[in-house]
Amino acid sequence: MNTLSYKTVSANKATVDKQWIVVDAEGQNLGRFASKVAVLLRGKNKPNYTPHVDCGDNVIVINAEKINLTGNKLDDKIYMRHTGYPGGQRTLTAKEQQQKNPAVLVEKAVKGMLPKNKLGAALFRNLNVYVGSEHKHEAQKPKTVNVNEIK
Repeated sequence: MNTLSYKTVSANKATVDKQWIVVDAEGQNLGRFASKVAVLLRGKNKPNYTPHVDCGDNVIVINAEKINLTGNKLDDKIYMRHTGYPGGQRTLTAKEQQQKNPAVLVEKAVKGMLPKNKLGAALFRNLNVYVGSEHKHEAQKPKTVNVNEIK
């Protein structure tokens, strides 16, 4: 038996195969959809997944305005931010945020499921969220993926 054939292969920047993927958010539940997009961004669906390397794909999310929130989340879920000044805490409900900019709902949900470090920031830059079914990445020849088939 040749023990050299059992070496663990670790991915790096040179050996990673990054692709462009389009996923449709229409009719999807926000949290379940975001976790599947996070898996694609991380590369956990690939056989050469390496935890400390950006081996995921570039993901394009379309129809962000057609995402579902179950239960009373439209009225109860609150998005907070701070202006940086004393007393500068501002809040928006999910319904207000969806009317203002629905892409932020998907972006914040996915960002919360990525690592909280430099790798997570780099992975988040591979996400592009668009309202409507049009996007500007046709030159990259993205492949359409059905999110329901991702485990």
